[in-house]
Amino acid sequence: MAQLTISDLVDQSRRLGIRHDAGPSGAAVIDRVDVVVLGRLSSVPRSTLVIVPGDETPAPYRLDIALRQASARGLAGLVFTTDLAMPETAATLADRGGVPVFAAPGVPAADLAMSVDRLLAGGASEAMMRAADTIASATAAAGAPDATVEAVLEAAGVTLGARLEVVDDPTLSWFDSDAVCIGEVPVGRLVAPDGDAAASVALPVIASLLSRTAQRRMRDRYAGSQSRADLLVELVLAESSRVEAFMGQAARLGFPLHQSHVVAWLRPSHATDPGAAAPRSVQPALELFALQLVDGRDETWHVAFLQDDLILVSTEEHGAADHQRRLREVGTRIQEHARTLAGAGWQYTLGLGTPQIGAVGLRLSAAEARIAAESAIASGRPGGVELTDVTGLRRVLLDFFASPISRKLLADILQPLDALGQERATTAVKTLLAYLSHNNSLVHAGRELHLHANAVGYRLKRIREALQLDLDDPDTRFAVELACRVRMLGAVAR
Repeated sequence: MAQLTISDLVDQSRRLGIRHDAGPSGAAVIDRVDVVVLGRLSSVPRSTLVIVPGDETPAPYRLDIALRQASARGLAGLVFTTDLAMPETAATLADRGGVPVFAAPGVPAADLAMSVDRLLAGGASEAMMRAADTIASATAAAGAPDATVEAVLEAAGVTLGARLEVVDDPTLSWFDSDAVCIGEVPVGRLVAPDGDAAASVALPVIASLLSRTAQRRMRDRYAGSQSRADLLVELVLAESSRVEAFMGQAARLGFPLHQSHVVAWLRPSHATDPGAAAPRSVQPALELFALQLVDGRDETWHVAFLQDDLILVSTEEHGAADHQRRLREVGTRIQEHARTLAGAGWQYTLGLGTPQIGAVGLRLSAAEARIAAESAIASGRPGGVELTDVTGLRRVLLDFFASPISRKLLADILQPLDALGQERATTAVKTLLAYLSHNNSLVHAGRELHLHANAVGYRLKRIREALQLDLDDPDTRFAVELACRVRMLGAVAR
């Protein structure tokens, strides 16, 4: 500091252990500091901050005399190393005479004088001292059982004598020294007044303390959500026969499986590279955003990830109005944030299921949502919000698609076609489905495929050779057609 003022002393009061009790707290300059008993104030130079040693409050008349002397000599202020009890007359004299009065209960006079002298000297020594004290205060605040980011910021700012705050910065990276993060997700940049050397030294340590505090709060607050997320993924992937086994675990985790659920499925895809995995940084940042977004809402929410796909579940009592609409409102906000996080070239498609009851219903709604997203991407409509047509046969097919074993058994039927390569296999499945759905009619299949009947017959000859199945047998035809329909239902762009 170029010049130390009473205002600066007030700003540093928490760190110094002093308390401003009376008199002005403005910009009066302090030139020096000295430890002087009350009886010798008449010999103290002007603009001196006088530290008065002693464990007891001076008698009121002695205090009045001291204040009059301090005012007459132009002293910078008086600091009493006791828990001063200021009489009303003394406080009035301090205000009128322009004498700042401080109390420093329990602080040794010599130590206090040394600390103020360092402030007067300024430079690296003073900056390092303030930085060390600031870090100590922030560390103590972060160590409290109920520590919050706000409490750590407050403790550090008071000791530093400057306002610290966490501000949004879209250019921030998790490895920046002043970044406040939850895991590797930046939540803001820690900033302090420019030109404060002590702040420059302390900021990286305080930012780290804030990050750990935020991480701990996040862990404590959402620990149950993360456990429920694991359960949700297991439930979606499990076989139908195991669904009932999840009821007890769900009850212990506070997951009301018996209620009504509606699921949204958010799937990323890249415009030019369909096989690309989403950026690694997206998932933790998106999870944090989603958890904070649904926190405090009336519905019960669950957020989980299956590889790069986000699964969002809204749970309510059966019959709740506008259940799917409210899921859509939250899902579209998460969808927009995902696009921002992933950057150019990435699209996120949101599939919505319908409200369903119980554990089986949750699995069905998840299958609906997943197929809606996959179908939109496969048909060249990525990036939107899609609903699944769940009427008639499609509902039955969804039940097959929701079961990994059923999908595997049906996929085994068509596996010989997959050996032909992706493009030829897809063409073969479409041809086979058109042929079987028209009662093995080459003519009607040709009309649907815009091919001559002979062309369809040529394709069917190669398909029969690959499958080695009797497509004229009713049971075989049914199984193969079902396999084709489930395959087309769950088709995804590669």
